[in-house]
Amino acid sequence: MTRGTMLIPAATAVLALGLIAGCATPPDKVSASYVSPMQYADYSCAQLNGELQRVQRQLVQVTGAQQKEANKDAVAMGVGLVVFWPALFFLAGDDQKEELARLKGEYEALQAAAIRKDCGFAEALTAG
Repeated sequence: MTRGTMLIPAATAVLALGLIAGCATPPDKVSASYVSPMQYADYSCAQLNGELQRVQRQLVQVTGAQQKEANKDAVAMGVGLVVFWPALFFLAGDDQKEELARLKGEYEALQAAAIRKDCGFAEALTAG
């Protein structure tokens, strides 16, 4: 095997590893960003409940979009590695990891504030 022939697999491996890093993260692998529950200290239980519902709706929407993007990237990666390597260039998609992490953090902060205020719905939050 000549030196030039050995460089092709090495370059391909480096390219593939670089592109893998650009894949969308599955939503269950995204950790919550820290959001202080103190920003909700002046909220009433009704306000906390309303805000929790709003954040939960956004969380469901962004989680779905993130999962769709992760699935699309996984398919492109499989096709790219097995059949058609130019498909790997389509991996740079609409990753919403930061938005998902922020929403998860907001939801956790709202839960903590509701529990701290002993809101009637707080018990259900800790059970589920």
